[in-house]
Amino acid sequence: MNKVKFAVAGCGHIGKRHIAVIDAEPEAELVAICDVDQTKLKTFASQYEALRCYTNYEQMLAEADLDVVCICTPHGLHALMSIQAAYAKKNILVEKPMALTSLESEKMISAARENGVKLYVVKQNRYNTPILLTTQALEEQRLGRIFMVQCNVMWNRHQAYYDQSSWRGKKHLEGGALQTQVSHFLDLLVWWFGSIREAKTIMDTLHHDIEIEDCGVSALRFDSNVIGSLFWTTCVYNANYEGSITIIGEKGTIKIGGRYLNEIEFWDVQSYPMPTNLEFDDKPNQYGTYQGSSSNHDKLIHSLVDQIIHSRKGVVEGEEGIKSIQAIETIYHR
Repeated sequence: MNKVKFAVAGCGHIGKRHIAVIDAEPEAELVAICDVDQTKLKTFASQYEALRCYTNYEQMLAEADLDVVCICTPHGLHALMSIQAAYAKKNILVEKPMALTSLESEKMISAARENGVKLYVVKQNRYNTPILLTTQALEEQRLGRIFMVQCNVMWNRHQAYYDQSSWRGKKHLEGGALQTQVSHFLDLLVWWFGSIREAKTIMDTLHHDIEIEDCGVSALRFDSNVIGSLFWTTCVYNANYEGSITIIGEKGTIKIGGRYLNEIEFWDVQSYPMPTNLEFDDKPNQYGTYQGSSSNHDKLIHSLVDQIIHSRKGVVEGEEGIKSIQAIETIYHR
């Protein structure tokens, strides 16, 4: 295989990022895009040569010569579009959340397995420098027994954020703030500490005119017996305030912070000082008037290409991605 051929379905904010990083990856080739908005298609067609544009997703799957379809559409469409791609014998890279329910996620995994293709899930925060450093410390058991973890997602989303889209804030298409703003944080928690065994949750919609919650708190217990707390909101005044994870262990304490898990705010680990030669260059995704989680899609796409061409491992697959969906259902008591 010379280059991995990609198509992107959904040319909104996150789809634009996929298109840009695929185009910049030396071993990847962007061959097709799909969106119901023809104006968007024309814009990208003028920017990228030899790009085939489709308004019909099934037609693209049938006609385009491609290896991987990136699903960047509203959350409620992820499951169906992933299953369609699997039956078209295309590998899938689906944005978070992989689906709105674990049942849909299981159907996606089954479809990929039955058709001999791979189902990958975007978890770009795993590539953040602070996350990599903390993962290494946990894997080497530098913190000893872990007692507690605290996760705060205190972000801002103005009402205009929801009003400018036909799917944001809608239960059947977005799901909830846990699916959109908190999904990557929960992925890290269950990756490190196991599935959520128990959750006691209070949540409400206090500030926005939407169908989903805009604030919540939950007390958690993980399979590893770690006790945790989750505090999330999109009601912060004016701009994102904090996205953080604090780990309390027998032999150390770590706080990963900043606004997007892009800084080490506290590191006190027995006989394991924080390396001084690291570059903390993780940046947030920029979406015009607001910001999202870290923009490490370039690292993810590079890792995915490397995995496909050289049979390496590292990118999250469906069986791992479903764990954060199950965690969300537990917190929501669904």
